[in-house]
Amino acid sequence: MLTLVCEDRVGIVAAVSRFLADRGGFITDSQQYADRESGRFFMRVAFEATDSRMDGGTEWLRTEFTPTGDRFAMDWRLTDIGERPRILIAVSKGSHCLADLLHRWQTGTLAVDIMGVVSNHPDMRRITEWHGIPYHELPPNGDKAAQEAALLDIFDRTRSDYLVLARYMQVLSEELAGKLIGRCINIHHSFLPGFKGARPYHRAHERGVKLIGATAHFVTADLDEGPIIEQAVERIDHRATAEDMVRIGRDIETQVLARAVRWIADRRVLLNGCKTVIFR
Repeated sequence: MLTLVCEDRVGIVAAVSRFLADRGGFITDSQQYADRESGRFFMRVAFEATDSRMDGGTEWLRTEFTPTGDRFAMDWRLTDIGERPRILIAVSKGSHCLADLLHRWQTGTLAVDIMGVVSNHPDMRRITEWHGIPYHELPPNGDKAAQEAALLDIFDRTRSDYLVLARYMQVLSEELAGKLIGRCINIHHSFLPGFKGARPYHRAHERGVKLIGATAHFVTADLDEGPIIEQAVERIDHRATAEDMVRIGRDIETQVLARAVRWIADRRVLLNGCKTVIFR
């Protein structure tokens, strides 16, 4: 799988196609997008070998592709399609997103390796360890810097590629968010910025909200304002109670987060400034 981002110019697709063809590569899927506003070009190419010319493997291909990448000043990644991203999940007391990710992982429908679960509470230990996943409890003790240092240490020791905040009810510091740019994914309801803080569904119910949604996005230093990966909504009416809204919202959150993680695992998400390009 080859993904790349670079300044848009003539000849990029031809150069990539020729590179693969000259080495016996058969393209099975190719998507590209030219952003006229930013002048950036985005591409995702899946390919397979047709003969022994690719027997050198992924590292050999990376070395071979480097001159092409340099010629177009590409930010590129070439990976074995069977290489699964390693994710660390952070959660607080809410189980719905965590349980959904663990189930999809265990049934083989989510192509990631879950390296562990980090939490500031003990509540999710049982379900995590039942799945055979290490559980790391980092209780809040008033020392936020120490807690985040421990989380980052686990992230580094497990060689995780992404930190997934599956309803982790802690605001990451600007420092930690900066260290995980493009590698940390969050999920939350889509009432923001209208209903911040505690009990947002109840306050939305008081205002007669007719749409419930969820947003998955990359985490940045700007709280809940990072590049959006996926969103979904569901319409409700006057008969929905606050409890109905909470239930519907949780269902949407699990689906949106799972899609975001799956697209990340499939190398379908490319950053485009404060936005994303999603190759579906």
